[in-house]
Amino acid sequence: MVKNVDSLLSQVRSCELCDGLPLGPRPILQIGASAKILIAGQAPGRITHHKGIPFDDPSGNRLRDWLGISREEFYDPSKIALVPMGFCFPGTGKGGDLPPRKECADTWRIPVLEQLQQIELTLVIGQYAIDWHIADDQKMTLTDRVANWKNHMPDMLPLPHPSPRNNRWLKRNPWFEEDVLPALKTRVGELI
Repeated sequence: MVKNVDSLLSQVRSCELCDGLPLGPRPILQIGASAKILIAGQAPGRITHHKGIPFDDPSGNRLRDWLGISREEFYDPSKIALVPMGFCFPGTGKGGDLPPRKECADTWRIPVLEQLQQIELTLVIGQYAIDWHIADDQKMTLTDRVANWKNHMPDMLPLPHPSPRNNRWLKRNPWFEEDVLPALKTRVGELI
């Protein structure tokens, strides 16, 4: 059993469970024992793998805008934990990045979340993270999950991925920017 965040981070960052990945293992996450907000995403993309910094791309810019916080606040592990479902870039398939590797969540998710005892808001980004964090028997689309956001607040909020690839989704669902984002910014402001 891991006794503290620093020792767990060291263990995770030296993990080689996914040794056969196209770019090799490079676990990327951000955690701090006092973080109040958990951002549970999918897996690092190719850019993130090379930079070693989560959400340091257009998706991250949009996400920070959605949260109404600065880059400095976002990358402060005492405020925000960034814990994707898979810590390493899984590779690319026909339609984009491959899904997060299952063995990562199976091995690390519970020990990491056990270290985050101060979390008051979990932002669940994308279908894989939603399926893990919102474990119920309902088969709902991502749009339905996000549309039912009030059922999970104030401690959890399902979100679409902030990727520019989701511009069409955002245009088709104007209620997201009109209703969800103001509530999100208010809640984040209470916790930061």
